[in-house]
Amino acid sequence: MLNNQKNKFNLPSDITYLNGAFMAPLLNSVGRIGTKSLLQKANPSSISAVDFFSDTKILKQKFAQLIDVADADQIAVIPSVSYGMATVANNISLKAGGEILMIQEQFPSNVYTWQKLAKKNNAKVVFVEAPKLELGRAQLWNESILSAITDKTAVLAMPHCHWADGTLFDLEKIRQKTKEHKALLIIDGTQSVGALPFFVAKIQPDALICAGYK
Repeated sequence: MLNNQKNKFNLPSDITYLNGAFMAPLLNSVGRIGTKSLLQKANPSSISAVDFFSDTKILKQKFAQLIDVADADQIAVIPSVSYGMATVANNISLKAGGEILMIQEQFPSNVYTWQKLAKKNNAKVVFVEAPKLELGRAQLWNESILSAITDKTAVLAMPHCHWADGTLFDLEKIRQKTKEHKALLIIDGTQSVGALPFFVAKIQPDALICAGYK
């Protein structure tokens, strides 16, 4: 059982903060690192060339451990999820008539790039709609995604869990289906990585992109 960890955060004593889906509070230890970095920026003469790489290397190593990646050099530090999605999209050869699958009400940073790519290549964007029923909704939505993957599918771009309602998607089954149809699987892990187990070795996405602020 996990003991009370509130002393590790700078939260008021009368507040129990649960809204991690919006934004996670910083650990006190992280806040100290941030303060140290700001003070260092106040005196740029103290910053050397190695400082641009040493902390980034540590960050990449820690993140690689978190998502079960053996080679930390496979991790890239980028400005935003939309930047990462655009980078991936610009390296994809898409045939006319191909389909890019997404899920209904997907977060915009994982939508606009794919719409632009589809328009550029005379391809089609297909949104897999959420079930109307509440009972068994997650299972039905997962089944709909699996059914939507066909030989026309070139890319499936989706999250691990939905940002608006928390629906969890079975990425292992989805990955298997995309492999059968030779489709790419691009994952936005912003809502889940760090809060839920995510093992790249199991899921084998073609790209995993996360925002770090959560």
